[in-house]
Amino acid sequence: QAQLVESGGGLVQAGGSLRLSCAASGRTFSMYSMGWFRQAPGKEREFVAAITWSGGPTYYADSVKGRFTISRDNAKNTVYLQMNSLKPEDTAVYYCAAAPTGYVPTRSYEYNYWGQGTQVTVSS
Repeated sequence: QAQLVESGGGLVQAGGSLRLSCAASGRTFSMYSMGWFRQAPGKEREFVAAITWSGGPTYYADSVKGRFTISRDNAKNTVYLQMNSLKPEDTAVYYCAAAPTGYVPTRSYEYNYWGQGTQVTVSS
């Protein structure tokens, strides 16, 4: 019923940019914190970025700080991840997720809803 669908992934050269989108349906997520995670082949899923329902407080993993920006449009029930200065190590499947918290969650167990993921590949 409640679904999150990612889009915007693709192949890009190192130093390039991509913008990922996560569209929610079946439920209004305006009071949920939203986050992005990623998982590369053979690696564990890792936290990337998160934002509270207000769209103000945000938190980023050290590996993407200064390069990625998370934002949301509650009227459209959509969250975005602007990815700049991409590196080959950013290559992974990116997942969006929703958490019923009033703070910025950074652990996967804090999230109740997950999308199916979108592939991001950065070539050198």
